[in-house]
Amino acid sequence: MKTTESFNIQIWVGLRIGYTDTAHSIDDVRDICDKWVNDVKDCVTITPTEFRYVDGHEEGVIVGYINYPRFPRTKMAILDRAIALGWNLKRGLGQTRVSVVTPQKTYMLENDNN
Repeated sequence: MKTTESFNIQIWVGLRIGYTDTAHSIDDVRDICDKWVNDVKDCVTITPTEFRYVDGHEEGVIVGYINYPRFPRTKMAILDRAIALGWNLKRGLGQTRVSVVTPQKTYMLENDNN
């Protein structure tokens, strides 16, 4: 039996393009994640979700990373990969913001300058 220190990160992203009425599908998320995991030799989960907010709502996804005992990584290595994938999802899905959530901190990806 293999074990490693537990650590998970979730990338929360909506499917509506910016503030328009046009939205991507979960298949678009799958395509972005498939390319990502094949390029960097990784594994993520994709869970559909729904955002409900003042005067609106939209479909979205939660993309997950864990510290997998078969291929353990440091927390920083997992965070770096999650943030990089978050940027890919933000750009690929036309999002204004994407949240990368760790057990200790949430990172909001807002623009390509930070």
